[in-house]
Amino acid sequence: MEMAITDTARQKARDFIDNEKQFQLGFLPTEQSNPITATLEEDFKRSTLAGVQCLQRGDRQMPITMRHVFAGRRFAKLVDSMVESVTGQKGRIVFSGCGATGRLSILLESMWRDFFHRRAAELSPDELKLADRSASIMTGGDFALIRSVEFFEDFAEGGRRQAAALDVGEGDTFVAITEGGETSSVLGTLKYAAEHGARCFLVFNNPADLLRGHLDRCREAIDNPKVTVIDIYCGAMSVAGSTRMQATSSEQVLCSCALEAALCRIMPRFAKETAADYTVAFERLLAGLESPAGRAGLVTAIEFEKGVYEAGGQITYLADKCMLDLFTDNTERAPTFMIPPIRSSREKGYSQSWAFVKNPLHPTEECWTEMMRRRPRCLEFTAEDARSLGMPQCFIDHPPAIGYGDLVTYMIGNEPSPERIEGVSRAAAVVLRVPGETPDFVSAAERLAAAWPERREFRFDFPIADSPLEIWKHLAVKLAFNCLSTGTMAAMGRIAGNWMSWVSMSNKKLVDRCIRLLVELGGVSYEEAAQRIFSAQEWIASQDWSSREEPSPVQVALAALR
Repeated sequence: MEMAITDTARQKARDFIDNEKQFQLGFLPTEQSNPITATLEEDFKRSTLAGVQCLQRGDRQMPITMRHVFAGRRFAKLVDSMVESVTGQKGRIVFSGCGATGRLSILLESMWRDFFHRRAAELSPDELKLADRSASIMTGGDFALIRSVEFFEDFAEGGRRQAAALDVGEGDTFVAITEGGETSSVLGTLKYAAEHGARCFLVFNNPADLLRGHLDRCREAIDNPKVTVIDIYCGAMSVAGSTRMQATSSEQVLCSCALEAALCRIMPRFAKETAADYTVAFERLLAGLESPAGRAGLVTAIEFEKGVYEAGGQITYLADKCMLDLFTDNTERAPTFMIPPIRSSREKGYSQSWAFVKNPLHPTEECWTEMMRRRPRCLEFTAEDARSLGMPQCFIDHPPAIGYGDLVTYMIGNEPSPERIEGVSRAAAVVLRVPGETPDFVSAAERLAAAWPERREFRFDFPIADSPLEIWKHLAVKLAFNCLSTGTMAAMGRIAGNWMSWVSMSNKKLVDRCIRLLVELGGVSYEEAAQRIFSAQEWIASQDWSSREEPSPVQVALAALR
């Protein structure tokens, strides 16, 4: 295709190169290609099993790092702080993140709350009150659980405001989680928490010295004497830049194990249910996923999803336990691989998301509360909010609808879903089966799934250890669906080597990633790649995509280049 580089695109490219150096992150290992998965594209062309084996090699980097982390004084300090907060008069354990780590923060809070719900009969009235001693901050509010609002991550002040709204301060243990260590909004929440007397921890997955040497905002956070830094760097991602994979997975291992260790210190009678060695327990889970049965299940699921999507079909997952984990995966597919986002009931005429999640036990509004074990905390965002944060004019003119009333228009409950069945070439319901599900869920899932022409199950055919917070169950779903969704996109040709070749430009970090990807695939300079990427973005914005799938700027720029 012909596509001229416009003067406006040249100006945008020059502005980004000159003025956004703090978001040019190609020096970070989490943004680079991992040599141990460099053959990923070719492996999936050979066979799905070869591709799954390649993807899983990246996961084996994690236990090596985690063994040292669990044995270190900073992990012990984190657990001690959590115990002190929960046993104090008013302290909480507060997690803060953005994107994948924001969804992780919500998950960690819900895991804590869910323990008190599941084990209520074994707890005293005073112990039951401890359920409210955990909280989370998701950049952009809880709405971002189901629909990425990644443009919020560039604004540290927005993070500060969310921390202030939660009244973070003395007595709290505050855990800021950022995949690469550089997310502005998360660092904004951390700065507020430190200024207001919370005991602060910063968890990330890149070498701390590298971050300090390149990025001012990271240097300020890492050098803050009020912040304990926990660097769990475990190498590059299985897919370059896809920090939802090993970076967030290792952070989930760290934070969930610390949370469970604290719980068992506070209520020692549950200590017998937790792992004696967290690294060994993690390695056993990885071995289960890598077993013949574990891999066979993933291969079958990938080939099924690929067939459904290539036929223009859709998959609807039915889940109860681990529903949050599925949402994390489903939501992150859209910006990672430039596929239609999850749609609300208001969005008529737009392409439906390829995958969706529903709970057969509850209607939608009740489902949101059941899933989080609390009412969702959303932002009622206004034009003045956008203006005061210095957001682009488009957000001032059209503030994002991310309030509670907007969230509950996403029909995740047991209501019928004709839009995912009628007129769809292949419409499939897949029931997630995990240990500990109730007979009520099984029968409800069977009733709801009966409306779909195709019905499947995704189950784990290997043992998964139990624990008070069910940490290994949640990790099993996360790691399996990281492999399933990434593997499906790889099998469909949406990667090049081990790079994402379909990616959105929804924040400054992703703009840089798109530019670097065009450098890698197109063999042009960073400046020319930036000009071509911004030209592609302009061309895409000029087209009507209401009934078509919107392409990635990288794909448009590559097509023009070639």
